[in-house]
Amino acid sequence: MTPRQLGRTGLTVSRIGLGLAARGRPGYINLGHATDLSRKYDRAAMQAHAHAVLDSAWNCGIRYFDAARSYGAAEDFLVSWLTARRINPSEVVVGSKWGYTYTADWQVSADKHEIKDHSLTALQRQYAESVTKLQGYLSLYQIHSATLESGVLADQSVLTELTKMREKGLRMGLSVSGPRHNETILRAIDTRVFDCVQATWNILEPSAGAALATAHNAGLGVIVKEAVANGRLTERNNDPTFAAKRRILEDQARQLDCDLDALAISAVLAQPWADVVLSGAATIDQLRSNVKAIGVRWDDDPKNVIARIAEAPGEYWARRSNLPWN
Repeated sequence: MTPRQLGRTGLTVSRIGLGLAARGRPGYINLGHATDLSRKYDRAAMQAHAHAVLDSAWNCGIRYFDAARSYGAAEDFLVSWLTARRINPSEVVVGSKWGYTYTADWQVSADKHEIKDHSLTALQRQYAESVTKLQGYLSLYQIHSATLESGVLADQSVLTELTKMREKGLRMGLSVSGPRHNETILRAIDTRVFDCVQATWNILEPSAGAALATAHNAGLGVIVKEAVANGRLTERNNDPTFAAKRRILEDQARQLDCDLDALAISAVLAQPWADVVLSGAATIDQLRSNVKAIGVRWDDDPKNVIARIAEAPGEYWARRSNLPWN
């Protein structure tokens, strides 16, 4: 897997990274997540499973790993694997995030799986937690799901604290979400605090593309999440209302001789502004299938498929918010 510089961060990353949202906690919104875990939620079993997926990722050439404080035990699973395999911090790039607190108490069904808090107090508390847990591996620290509505990009106390961390050598980033994520990206660029942005871009929801290109041109690293739309762009999506779009995707996949997940990820890799595309794989088979995207080359620009299947941002994010935790 050809390495790439992550914007102006000075960090060298693999084109595909591994996001741990689906590996660190029993419940998540990906289609079929319960099946992926075989409904085995014992913490030790989940750690062993996570280590097996991480081993496979390493063997595939993945060198960027993305966690968050709200991903249950993701940071614990990741650092226990890194230390057990004696991987030097210089060989890997680890990103984590602050801004959500995990509240599901290791349950699949919970009133609240995570609580959003972008205050200075939350930043200071969760930063201390991540630094302690990740034991010198943390390279990139990101706001988790920044939005204009949360006000975090207008909170001078938070921006000042992030600037102090950055001055000590920690790269600063943010992930963004919601139908106005393009506006959030542009606002983040204007603050001059951030080295990297992580955003949703896929062939169902490409609206952040222009803003991500602007971020790339400004020197920010670009990480793309949800390339397969939480499973909606895979064979698992049997929603009858998606049938016509699925036929379009299957036809394109046949032309390129790949599965739907690799098709979706390869469309992101085809974007010149994308540095890292996150695989959210929860199993070794999913990971290996995702990584095949590296070898997929579109005959023409993905925009021709996008024009036929893309959803309006409001529709896409409403559908995402209604995906059940499982």
